[in-house]
Amino acid sequence: MDEERKYWVGFSVFPGIGPVRFKLLYDYFGSAKAAWEAPLTELKKIRLGEKLSEEFDHFRKTFQLNDYLQQLEKLHVAVLLLSDPKYPKLLKETSDAPFLLYVKGRRTDKPLNLDKTIAVVGTRKVSRYGVEVTQKIVSDLVAYGFTIVSGMAYGVDAVAHQAALDAGGKTIAVLGCGIDIIAPPSNARLYRTIGEGGGGAIVSEMPLGLRPTKGLFPARNRIISGLSLGVLVTEGADDSGALITARNAAEQGREVFAVPGPITSSYSRGPAKLIKQGAKLVENVEDILEELGISNSSKSGKASCLARTRGETKEEQKILDCLLRERKHIDEIVREIHLTISETAATLTVLEMKGVIKDYGEKVYGLA
Repeated sequence: MDEERKYWVGFSVFPGIGPVRFKLLYDYFGSAKAAWEAPLTELKKIRLGEKLSEEFDHFRKTFQLNDYLQQLEKLHVAVLLLSDPKYPKLLKETSDAPFLLYVKGRRTDKPLNLDKTIAVVGTRKVSRYGVEVTQKIVSDLVAYGFTIVSGMAYGVDAVAHQAALDAGGKTIAVLGCGIDIIAPPSNARLYRTIGEGGGGAIVSEMPLGLRPTKGLFPARNRIISGLSLGVLVTEGADDSGALITARNAAEQGREVFAVPGPITSSYSRGPAKLIKQGAKLVENVEDILEELGISNSSKSGKASCLARTRGETKEEQKILDCLLRERKHIDEIVREIHLTISETAATLTVLEMKGVIKDYGEKVYGLA
């Protein structure tokens, strides 16, 4: 790592320097290296404040920067500077873009598409309805070539990441903690699939070792929306953190989408509130495509291939036709195709063995 880059990393670890103060330092001294090595008297002259200047002076004298860089290398974590050509263009357009991002991801033959991104967020206590609509819309978005962005929290976030992976797409998980912290621990498998298995990228502006706290999530949320063309809220209470992400999106000039839900559910109130405030009501992926001005003829080759899958028997074909548009519970399949429950279950098993369909949990089936 070159000298200048090294000092960008150093500033990212000090808690008192964010995007605004880093820009102030960089513009005044001309480089991160010069700012890092500037005399304390000079630092006090540029409106950092006496207390913060003294705290930074102590930090740079005691912080083992080279050891920290070795730790990044050991963890296979890359750093992306605001000045780098590969820095996400959409995020760079925001007024408070992080001056440095920590990134963990494995290169594959299919690179991340950062120009066609949608954030999908919502409640941690997701209902079955929330799971179903999130899975369906995410799967359809992936079919149209979108990369899915979310925060890898419980509930809708985890469902959105997993649905993107299940559909053969890529996903970006933005953390509100150090990139080496798996939080919640139950998402460890998801973390490894995204960050190490080629499923996308883990991203954070927080330094290594920083544990998640409630105060860090608003900063995380503005990165989620900043990376995206729009934010979709599928389910959430009227005080849900997902609404903060939606508000960030509106402030950043991005689209806000919301899925209506049962009026009897408290988790429908967040989307309902957004719709009343002018968010685009979403019932299917076409609503999102229309708002973004994207043709619905741009569906990916993989999705088209799935649509052309033919069954070897008339029973198989009935089920494939039934599941072509969306995932369905076995009871709903039975009602639609007019086969007995035993005939339907047997045919589903055969199709699952062939790898054509998949059980997405609780006997909800969809194309694999």
